[in-house]
Amino acid sequence: MPTNLSALEALDRLRAGNARFASNVISIDSLARQLDRAALKRAQAPFAIVLGCSDSRAPAELVFEAGLGELFVIRVAGNVVSPSQVGSVEFGAERFGCRLVVVMGHTQCGAIDATLEAVEKGSPPVSDNVMSIVERVRPAVEAARLAGGDREAVARLATRINVQMAVQHLRHGTPAIERLVTHEGMMVIGAEYDLESGRVEFIG
Repeated sequence: MPTNLSALEALDRLRAGNARFASNVISIDSLARQLDRAALKRAQAPFAIVLGCSDSRAPAELVFEAGLGELFVIRVAGNVVSPSQVGSVEFGAERFGCRLVVVMGHTQCGAIDATLEAVEKGSPPVSDNVMSIVERVRPAVEAARLAGGDREAVARLATRINVQMAVQHLRHGTPAIERLVTHEGMMVIGAEYDLESGRVEFIG
């Protein structure tokens, strides 16, 4: 199992895995890693951190054709960044030496749609807890609406802006991650997963 990969090596591995997934190819090595639970009984050695959306159609391990123990995955609706997500990224980076962090949004995101609806209708979400997610997504939606276009175009742009905002928040929101980026070669980048094609486009 790979460990201590550089950020670029980890990124190459994610690209290759996604290319196989999008082409409906499952490698024998990947299948074996998915079944090798015994090797992970005492330790894990993920090579990258993925902060993704909770959407059931966007599981990072499958999208990147990764085996058990290969990705440190944090999932939250709208792939938003709050203190618990920042802490999880810090934990994965410090404990396992991961030097690549990917914030992965996706097309047709329910959190984006819910925020668009709240902004358009001026109606609050169903609970304060959902509101906390909407408020984190709102700046991206409002910026996308200013750019114009139909609702689908606004939602697509908002998805990308939301990812970019999360990336910037992670890069500059904590001294620990800033130190890793500045001095230890960590990369924090964005990505968008297309539900229809299965392909991930890395942003920035």
